[in-house]
Amino acid sequence: MANGWIILDKPLTLGSTQGVAAVKRNARTRGLGKVKVGHGGTLDPLATGVLPIAVGEATKLCGRMLDASKTYAFTVAFGTETDTLDLEGAVIGQSAVRPARAALDAVLPTFTGPIAQVPPAYSALKVDGERAYDLARAGHEVVLASRNVTIHTLRVLETAGPDDALESATLEAHVSKGTYIRSLARDIALALGTRGHVTMLRRLKAGPFTLDQAISLDKLNEWGQGAPFENVILPLEAGLVDIPALDLDPEQARAVQQGRVLAGLPFSDGLWWARCGGKPVALVMLADGALRVERGFNL
Repeated sequence: MANGWIILDKPLTLGSTQGVAAVKRNARTRGLGKVKVGHGGTLDPLATGVLPIAVGEATKLCGRMLDASKTYAFTVAFGTETDTLDLEGAVIGQSAVRPARAALDAVLPTFTGPIAQVPPAYSALKVDGERAYDLARAGHEVVLASRNVTIHTLRVLETAGPDDALESATLEAHVSKGTYIRSLARDIALALGTRGHVTMLRRLKAGPFTLDQAISLDKLNEWGQGAPFENVILPLEAGLVDIPALDLDPEQARAVQQGRVLAGLPFSDGLWWARCGGKPVALVMLADGALRVERGFNL
């Protein structure tokens, strides 16, 4: 039984669920049998980059990965807005204004920190039980409520065009869960007195996982066919490196596995991952010296 993470460098046009299906298919071909597989955060088909795919017991951490912050590089083209806010959509607005680099630099701080944003109409959010993008494609007007998100950092990577009339800008953003980069690009363009849409979107990091750990779809397929490709499946604990580890003795580990509360532990309050002999036992919460299990692992 395989338990851990496959970090896929998702290619253009591949959907996140297709990425999960590719892992299932290759795991079966590799001889791992039927395994549980899930992903840690949807990427649009027109986006590329880090797609964490959980295998086996690591699927118990998918919810935590969905809540993790993400880092993206994206290009916003100025002068045109589309209904999908990316290259896929129809043009719904245009402007002859091309912003100056100085104006771009000045406006970015207003989009850093806690902000409110309206998600794109073409999104997977549900409206009265239906996906917003299904309603939008059917010609219905979709009005989504504003939501609060956090932009931790936002900086310019490069620009195209003269500094007094930019045609596009490529930015890097480290954002909280629930942030829509397409909405961010739209709103930056509007703040600059023009319109805009995303022409490139690449996820650089999701939770603790980066592009350095990602493999291509071709490499995944080669591994499925038996190629000796090391580090395809990262250990389950690779998704826990951002929280502290708590070492248990065998007796304590058995108690945790049985769902019993451990008391009197001299550690700080908060989320920990418990291990015994280096093997993950459970995701646990400590409060006033008492340990309670959040998610147990059957390894």
